[in-house]
Amino acid sequence: MLDLKTALGKYADANGGGEGLFETPIPGFTFMRTSHATIPRHAVYRPSLCIVAQGEKQVLFGEHTFSYGEMQALIVSVEIPVVGRVSRASPERPLLGLILELDLGIMREVMEELPNPPAPNGYSGVGVFVGDLEAPLADCLARLSRLLSTPNAIPVLYPTIMREITFWLLTGQHGGEFCKLILPNSRTRRLAEAIQVLRQDFARPIRIEQLASVARMSPSSFHAHFKSLTSMTPLQYQKQLRLLEARRLMAAGEINVAGAAYQVGYESASQFSREYTRMFGTPPKRDVVDLKSLALGSPV
Repeated sequence: MLDLKTALGKYADANGGGEGLFETPIPGFTFMRTSHATIPRHAVYRPSLCIVAQGEKQVLFGEHTFSYGEMQALIVSVEIPVVGRVSRASPERPLLGLILELDLGIMREVMEELPNPPAPNGYSGVGVFVGDLEAPLADCLARLSRLLSTPNAIPVLYPTIMREITFWLLTGQHGGEFCKLILPNSRTRRLAEAIQVLRQDFARPIRIEQLASVARMSPSSFHAHFKSLTSMTPLQYQKQLRLLEARRLMAAGEINVAGAAYQVGYESASQFSREYTRMFGTPPKRDVVDLKSLALGSPV
């Protein structure tokens, strides 16, 4: 873990120093450093590993709250709206963390090559869990971080390191969960396919029958399993996607409140404002002003 901390700190220092989010040349690989706790922020997480090398973070998924600290990872198996915050950090011990999106293509390749591939476990709860970061996986992440200092090596070595990371994930204690992401007929995979359809067309009225057909389930079974996996109903999921996109559009200065409401699928600007205020705690216009004044970037 010390190697990982050192690699994270060196990359941040070499890219402007200070605090905040640090994008990298590797898609889906992001660092974070901050010396203070942060307010809750909304985002949509993709299937990923969210690692804390130092400090502590807290994430809320629906009705579930997860805290994870040093030598721990939050594992996200499906795209899902979240509320996250840094819960412990200080100037002496700043939070150091990273997010690495999972490469499902590489995961499938590695799964096919395993002599004893993991079998799906029986757990069918929310598609998020916290696990300890084992030494081999921490070593892979440190090497991936150091690779960033040699950009020309990334296209050659990144796939190899990502295959190694995938190996440790699939053969580790949570292999039964990770394999659900890639097995074509697993319930998690079928629900993920329906979620993708919903995300691509969230501005249209939701059609449970269509989503259930994509997931190859009955409407009632789809509704129950969707809520179990995401901790929200399909309608609640869609509403959060709409409001997050409207917030992004307004914060970018691309559109006003009424325009944002209609673009994301609302027929009533007043209903949009009520639901926006309920989700973010502030009316749209005031919230956008606050966002710009605080210069908030991507949630952490």
